Amino acid sequence: MNEIDDAFCPNKKCKDYGLHNHGNITVRGKYGKDKTKDLLYCRTCGKRFASTRATAFFGLHLSDEKIEKIIHHASQGVGVRATARLLGINKDTVNRVILRAGEHCELILSSLLRSLKLKETQLDQLWSFVKKRNVLANKSLAKSGSGQPSTRRQD
Repeated sequence: MNEIDDAFCPNKKCKDYGLHNHGNITVRGKYGKDKTKDLLYCRTCGKRFASTRATAFFGLHLSDEKIEKIIHHASQGVGVRATARLLGINKDTVNRVILRAGEHCELILSSLLRSLKLKETQLDQLWSFVKKRNVLANKSLAKSGSGQPSTRRQD
């Protein structure tokens, strides 16, 4: 699948707005520092737009590889300052990329989770949390002398 198949017209007034793989999007030219990014065109409404328009990284002046490396470092637990040093960029840029990626993930996940029609839910993690909390609560009650019967045997 290439960029054009996944692209859609971002113009809300266009009758093909939001329709993927509808045949109305073509490549009109290239843009960017190295002329590597596609400038797309909607045949229906005549609007031009960047191929990265609907992504979290629209308007960032970084290569796709550098953005990928920043996100990879963040996912591996590397700190912001260390990532900036390793990649030779400003720590504020690293923060901006991570923030945008997180906001975009939150937006996508919230829209996906909203459309779920669940009939059953597994509560394994919740049950584990409740059990652990009860065990900790019982230990603290036994230590505080709260009147609870002691579980130690008295000989």
